[in-house]
Amino acid sequence: MISLLCLMLFVPRVFSSSTQVAIIFPQDPALRMGSSLTATCTVSPERGLLAHTMYWTMNGKRLPSSMYGLLSPNALSVTLHRLNGSQQHSGDNLMCHSGDGHVLAGSCLYVGMPPEKPVNLTCWSRNTKDLTCKWKPGGQGETYIKTKYTLKYKLRWYGRERDCEDYSTGQRYTCYIPSDLALFTPYEIWVDAFNRLGTATSDVITLDILDVGPDLLHMASIFSLTTDPPDNVHVSRVGELEDQLTVRWGSPPALKDFLFQAKYQIRYRLEDSTDWKVVDDVGNQTSCRLAGLRSGTVYFVQVRCNPVGIYGSRKAGIWSDWSHPTAASTPHSERLQSGSCDQKSGEQNSTLRRELKQFFGWVRKHTYGCSGMSIKLYDQWRVWLQKSHKTRNQVDSTRR
Repeated sequence: MISLLCLMLFVPRVFSSSTQVAIIFPQDPALRMGSSLTATCTVSPERGLLAHTMYWTMNGKRLPSSMYGLLSPNALSVTLHRLNGSQQHSGDNLMCHSGDGHVLAGSCLYVGMPPEKPVNLTCWSRNTKDLTCKWKPGGQGETYIKTKYTLKYKLRWYGRERDCEDYSTGQRYTCYIPSDLALFTPYEIWVDAFNRLGTATSDVITLDILDVGPDLLHMASIFSLTTDPPDNVHVSRVGELEDQLTVRWGSPPALKDFLFQAKYQIRYRLEDSTDWKVVDDVGNQTSCRLAGLRSGTVYFVQVRCNPVGIYGSRKAGIWSDWSHPTAASTPHSERLQSGSCDQKSGEQNSTLRRELKQFFGWVRKHTYGCSGMSIKLYDQWRVWLQKSHKTRNQVDSTRR
């Protein structure tokens, strides 16, 4: 079947008779790069063809007669030295022709290298029910001929060996196992590589689908758990407080399993900026108060999560992708937009603000991000201050 596929890639005029015209020996050989090959084309005497009228082609290009050898009236050889890797994984086309150009016979040459041991076998799960593994070919990676990689897995102490079947992930050297994985039981996983010149097998890694420890990161093989980004991310104002926003989100469905916890990160940026500020101390809560923001400003916010492990284990997984950006704006500061005609009152307010700014600046500093310190008193003071400014402005406009 492979020989027929190879020959079909370049088929000029061919004798239509069902009787075999000629044969090439060796037929469809596999050779290492740098090897030499002498092939012989022998025609059937009944055809009345003479070998000295024939010629050879490689991938459609005529080979020089200096490479030929006349072995008999019906046999013509060609010698190829220091062969390079095949130009196509399906093999190079070597053909002998009659003097008028008809194809008498053909052979596929598979010139390349045997596979080397696959390396960097890495696996991860998105929901503890599936498994995705990727690896890299050993050595330089290029074998020049078709090489098949097969991911294999089995339960460590029992169970039969299985082949991963879904290689349609869109990435080379990657395979996806969609389901039917056992929990609390270690698996052995490895990769077999095969081509016409040899075979190679990767190191066998042993992993448990619930073993998501970062201590594996220094090893040649990695297994970690990851998940989809948090969903339903909402960002809203905190009343009329102009320097704060509240962020709320939902846990990914995979983490709603009782076995798993998660920790979260938030990042946010100004609308006209590309610099993100990251909040690391969110923990496993699904809401956060951002403080110390600019008033009257649009912010973009994203959230991501990391599976921590089972039953409170501190072993971390792989951070998910960031959620889609969600935008919200802080209220404008009315104190900056409104003025006062009472100079003495303004001076008193200025002194009071200066003192309060020092105190609440300390509060704001110690409640940055999403820490557990209560800022209820600070919120109440800000609301009272803004209301008092509104009342005073209304009174001043009535007097005018």
